[in-house]
Amino acid sequence: MSVTTYHKVSWERMSNAVENVRRRLLRAAQALEQAKVPYAVAGGNAVAAWVSRVDEAAVRNTQDVDIVLRRADLLAARAALERAGFVYRHAASIDMFLDGPDAKARDAVHIVFASEKVRPDYDSPAPDVSESETTETFHLLSLDALVRMKLTSFHDKDRVHLRDLMEVGLVDASWLTRVPAALRFRLQELLDNPEG
Repeated sequence: MSVTTYHKVSWERMSNAVENVRRRLLRAAQALEQAKVPYAVAGGNAVAAWVSRVDEAAVRNTQDVDIVLRRADLLAARAALERAGFVYRHAASIDMFLDGPDAKARDAVHIVFASEKVRPDYDSPAPDVSESETTETFHLLSLDALVRMKLTSFHDKDRVHLRDLMEVGLVDASWLTRVPAALRFRLQELLDNPEG
């Protein structure tokens, strides 16, 4: 049995954790921009970006950096990200770019391939990178595409992210007609039980 090492409680350690994710995201986005590789930020950072447009205080921190790429652009993306100091790894069916040679999988940029199913049992494929908008800092997955991804995956963190979007009014009952029929029951479940 491994022994857990505890560090002192520190605001600095907590803020560093958030800042490290932010820097990782911006470095990756800048590298892809410079190489003209189409991409879109997805996952918890995309949720945070959308939520921040309505209520900055409602933003939830995330440890993940998820980026949608077209598979045909993987080699160009790899070259660009490796120039920026990332290290490519393929493990457990996941393509990722570790934030340096000694980084852990949680210290990585995780790739979601556009227009492909993340898992074979998913109803819908991931959106294409064209379903995005350009912000001051990166290409952001559209709200419609992000909601579809979260409803398709529907793990605990996806439900939390969807509730965050609901809490600030970005997603409501009107979305039942906007999402694919196969996903409506999941959205209805969240609407019926917004507290979890």
